[in-house]
Amino acid sequence: MTVLSVIIPAFNEANTIKDLLQQVVEVDLHPLGITKEIIVVESGSQDGTREIVQDFENRGVIRAHYEDRPRGKGHAVKLAFKNLTGDIVLIQDADLEYKPSEYPALLAPIQSGKADFVLGSRHLGKGDWHFRKFVNDQVSAKFMNIGNKVCNGLFNFLYGTHMTDPTTMFKVFRSSCISSKVFRSNYFELDWEIVAKLIRSGFIPHEVPISYVSRSFKEGKKIKLWRDGFLSLYAIVRFRWWD
Repeated sequence: MTVLSVIIPAFNEANTIKDLLQQVVEVDLHPLGITKEIIVVESGSQDGTREIVQDFENRGVIRAHYEDRPRGKGHAVKLAFKNLTGDIVLIQDADLEYKPSEYPALLAPIQSGKADFVLGSRHLGKGDWHFRKFVNDQVSAKFMNIGNKVCNGLFNFLYGTHMTDPTTMFKVFRSSCISSKVFRSNYFELDWEIVAKLIRSGFIPHEVPISYVSRSFKEGKKIKLWRDGFLSLYAIVRFRWWD
């Protein structure tokens, strides 16, 4: 059986983590010849997230790593990279913006040999790049949509690609794609670093359309606009030519 390593970074997600973990556990990939190892990196939450993760770990359905304090989503994902054993890697958010039920569609191009690297695109087939629609904060949603479009355009220009959604959390790839890679980023810019380094190694991503339900800052979104916006631009340029 092929082993899929599902990586879930979690910090202060008590409102969603239980439902999310249950959905991931219940996704049946055995008909595809795939079994799962679920790796949760819990980063010192203060809202009860850690206790929920521990409960799932005690049930024997996940593996968990516990950080003493939050060091960023990228840092948590990198920790999971060092501890995975699967043939294929899939990154999953701890909220409910992305649906675990779409794993089969994301895995299909890899299983068929069509690609070694897959991105679940929030844009593809939508005809609308305004994919963040915060009901209670339209200004932030518009700012993030514009920033995302600018960064995507810069990335495609510098790397000679035509991707619609490089920063999607749904990144799926053979573990061999990152076996010799050293990743530097500790925050959300790791999304750019992963895509940049895999493309520079010849792994051109295959995009698959996915559904997406955005949440606002009031609902728990963790990204910091100015810090992560600057780090994203820096990562796009830095990893094109250096490191």
